[in-house]
Amino acid sequence: MVSDRRRNPQAVLFACTMNQVRSPMAAAIMKHFFGNRVFIESAGVHKGEHDPFVDAVMDEIGIDTQKTRPKTIEELEEWEGLNFDLVVTLAPDAHHKALDLTRTLDMDVEYWPTPDPTTAQGSREQVLDAYRQVRDMLMQRIRQRFPKTAMGNE
Repeated sequence: MVSDRRRNPQAVLFACTMNQVRSPMAAAIMKHFFGNRVFIESAGVHKGEHDPFVDAVMDEIGIDTQKTRPKTIEELEEWEGLNFDLVVTLAPDAHHKALDLTRTLDMDVEYWPTPDPTTAQGSREQVLDAYRQVRDMLMQRIRQRFPKTAMGNE
């Protein structure tokens, strides 16, 4: 039987490699839908640079990510602690890091393998399409994993 905490977490961390594309997108989408009911954060194994392509594709769906700044899991731990019910990992190295954290922290970890759109090549539009595919994939996955009814939205 799946616990209520696992089904309906109160604090969710999205983690990826650099905290510049996948995890900020996922956190922004989750905040858009559930920000008033769930604490949501993102972090990376390493610290990357803010990615303007993320801003462009998120702006297309009405979500502002321009003020997000990449941070590492260690920085997050120092600033706020790691009091999360669920860590959703989007890259293999983030998954290994999260599993390491479960040795000392009580949290569930889910791995959602997500392509890295920064490897896309071609025209600006082709690169943006790669980012859109990741955005749309994350949105679909979040909607499936966290149904609004389960999160207290009547």
